[in-house]
Amino acid sequence: MSAEEALRELREYCRGMPPVAAMGVEVDGFQDGTLRLTAPLSANVNDKGNAFGGSLTSLMTVAGWGLVTLKLRLAGLKAEVYVADSQIRYLAPLYADLVADATFGEGQSWETFVDTLVQRGRARIQVEARVLLPEGGSATTLAGRFVAIAKR
Repeated sequence: MSAEEALRELREYCRGMPPVAAMGVEVDGFQDGTLRLTAPLSANVNDKGNAFGGSLTSLMTVAGWGLVTLKLRLAGLKAEVYVADSQIRYLAPLYADLVADATFGEGQSWETFVDTLVQRGRARIQVEARVLLPEGGSATTLAGRFVAIAKR
């Protein structure tokens, strides 16, 4: 499967999940091992006029899930992907559209993850995600473990 086909499939998955669709999430692209998702502030605003904390967390979680899902499809593997746990840090309020980047955590081996999934039918990998501030830096960060369970 080509990267463009896998991105198209991921876009369809996201549109098919009602909470994700309600947030207005768009799969912006995949480059240099980073998956980028966006969502408009207007659909994710809180009573203070900035990005709702639940939306920030949700967007980063979907970005992590999407990264693992996309890479599995590119590897020709079929598996269900779940977030096992995550740690969120809210660093600054965001008064702009949401832009989230997800990458694999430092020291994580995609090859080991795939080998474990093929051998044991399940594997986990650490993902780092962040919502960017327009002026630079991060509004919110997520460190999470994502689990893949092979489809039988």
